[in-house]
Amino acid sequence: MASRVRTFIQIVSAWPHILVHPHQFQAQEFCFDKAEVGHVHLWGSVDIPFPRAIRDVLLEEHLAEEHRWVPNSGWITFRIRNDKDLEHVLWLMRLSYLRYAMKSESNPLVLLEQEIERLHINPRLATLLARFVPARTRDANLMPTREAD
Repeated sequence: MASRVRTFIQIVSAWPHILVHPHQFQAQEFCFDKAEVGHVHLWGSVDIPFPRAIRDVLLEEHLAEEHRWVPNSGWITFRIRNDKDLEHVLWLMRLSYLRYAMKSESNPLVLLEQEIERLHINPRLATLLARFVPARTRDANLMPTREAD
């Protein structure tokens, strides 16, 4: 498990704008500038904050678990047990990262569409993520129209 946690830390820390800091309870925290994208505990539990609507979809679709200490928040938990779990938790972190990355991109719609395709994000989650496209882009009537499943 330790090697999977190290791999997770290496991959996420290489994403643009990500800073890594020590976090309480033997963890490493990943921040996009000052906003926490999530953190990983050395025993393999990964905790990720999401807006409540995204968190609810992740729980409904059994893509994550409620956070053990703050279950009625936007936080989710996912435990790395094997290589498939590592792949999935990287997907979850990328969803969290994407919300912040779109704010710093010159063309956030291109980034959103690329990530929707690359990560195979379902229409329901894509619609929720589209809300994080900056207003300057939405106001220019460049928002794609997506229907939820």
